[in-house]
Amino acid sequence: MEEVVNTLNSAASSEEKTNFIIEYLLSQRGVLLDGLKTILFALIVYLIGRKIVKFCLKLTKNWMERRDVEISVRNFVMSFAKVLYHLILIFIVAGILGVGATIVAIISSAGLALGLALQGSLSNLAAGILILALKPFKAGDYILVAGAEGTVESIDIFYTRIHTTDNKIVVVPNGTITNQNITNTTNASKRMLILDFRVPYQCDVEKVKEILFTLMREETLISDDEPMDVVINKLSPVKLQMQLKAWTKTEDYWDVRYRMLEKMKKALQENGIEIS
Repeated sequence: MEEVVNTLNSAASSEEKTNFIIEYLLSQRGVLLDGLKTILFALIVYLIGRKIVKFCLKLTKNWMERRDVEISVRNFVMSFAKVLYHLILIFIVAGILGVGATIVAIISSAGLALGLALQGSLSNLAAGILILALKPFKAGDYILVAGAEGTVESIDIFYTRIHTTDNKIVVVPNGTITNQNITNTTNASKRMLILDFRVPYQCDVEKVKEILFTLMREETLISDDEPMDVVINKLSPVKLQMQLKAWTKTEDYWDVRYRMLEKMKKALQENGIEIS
């Protein structure tokens, strides 16, 4: 009998709690409905805002293309604009939800902490701006920097991507680039071809020069208007170190280099001259 009474009391207590919750929700239905409306409105604004951000990014890209903005500057601006437009959207949605001031305070505090923690990244950002402003190189240039050599694929906010001749992508921090010497082989329209090679001491140097001058005159991509030369560069203990020097167009440099190396080896060996 006592168990039945306890069960009835427990059921009555649960019913009272349920009624209290229902009554509380009914009394707060206006606030809850307003909150749901606000959240729904913020969600709609966010979804529409995403479309607007994409549209603004497209407008920004088209604007730069119409004005023939340099590709490296274009990529940098697009990276920066993407971050900026999304931040604006976040602030708008936060304002609708009534947490705009809180978001600003959080971002300010986080910004200070991140600024101290990410000093290297901020220096890379500043270095990226310097690269675009001073233009030591641009997208499409062939450069040597920080142990990397290849064609600049893009200059991003924090990093520069270099496409090497063996089809690798080397990502170099912008800060590292601005703190080192940069060799840009694309800025000039022509480039000197210098080929180092060694021959035995007993060989006829004049014969070597004659053969190589003939090869240079036969090579159509070597400029006839610029000086050509074959010289002894250094006397090593074992062999003579020599250099072939000629000029070619920058875009033809690698083709001429590889072809001349092959022709030099073949021509000298046919004349009984060992080359290394």
